[in-house]
Amino acid sequence: MAARKLLLIRGLGHSGTTILDLALGAHPQITGLGEAVRLLEKPAPEDGHRGPAQLRGDLRHQRHCTCGLVADACPVWGPMLRWLPDHDDQPLPQKLKRLVSELEPTGVLSSQESWVVESYQDDFVLPFLEDPALEIRVLHLTRDVRSWVHSRSRDGRERGRWLPGLQPLFRWWRLSARHERQLKRCGKPVFRLGYEELALEPEASLRRLCAWLGLDFAPEMLQPVLQSGSHILAGNRVRFDLDRGRAIQYDSAWMQVGSGVAQLALAWPALADLNQRLVYSGRASRGQR
Repeated sequence: MAARKLLLIRGLGHSGTTILDLALGAHPQITGLGEAVRLLEKPAPEDGHRGPAQLRGDLRHQRHCTCGLVADACPVWGPMLRWLPDHDDQPLPQKLKRLVSELEPTGVLSSQESWVVESYQDDFVLPFLEDPALEIRVLHLTRDVRSWVHSRSRDGRERGRWLPGLQPLFRWWRLSARHERQLKRCGKPVFRLGYEELALEPEASLRRLCAWLGLDFAPEMLQPVLQSGSHILAGNRVRFDLDRGRAIQYDSAWMQVGSGVAQLALAWPALADLNQRLVYSGRASRGQR
């Protein structure tokens, strides 16, 4: 297989990965695959009721890909989902390489300069993959701790708890710091992008990202759902929402109600520095190494 370019979006869930995947997929030289690793991993026996397991069966005839076709008819996912049940014991990197290698015969990849995007945030195996057939880069996407904690605090499990938001706050802090350490060790080029920068300054953020990937900016990227050529089967429901996905927009709800413990916690220098470094470093052009 000729060398292929693979961009991994990593970070915490609920941080804008799906809308970013769609925006990238609107570029003629980028194909987004959504949370491909989530679908490729072998389902555990107790997860037979979940989407990844059911897509290996009848669900692939019902669930739609963002290309507009049902999964079984999708030129990218159809053959892969039919192949997986008999090959689920293969290592994850081998499965992903097969998926990427099959993109070219379908005509999905336009050239050897094309990028493939994978955005399953919970995977930290692939950033360490050493394979001469794949050029791997990592995009570390992080949402402001105040916005993220507010979003997760609306979860029903937080209601009635003492200091709602305290548990999500510690989760953001612990996992964001861990991800930063892991990506520093992975040996791959890493691009830091804050969700706030992406949503509030989408064109400037996407231009900076395209330059890092060695591509020209494409204006179609500013209309993710309307223009995207991504093939996403797993991800946020915004992928099918024309109203919310016709442009990259910022959810500023947390600003109207305050951010509770997260706002107070920013008085702690270590947390404030981490939030500034991961979310807002692009303003000073320090988002890449």
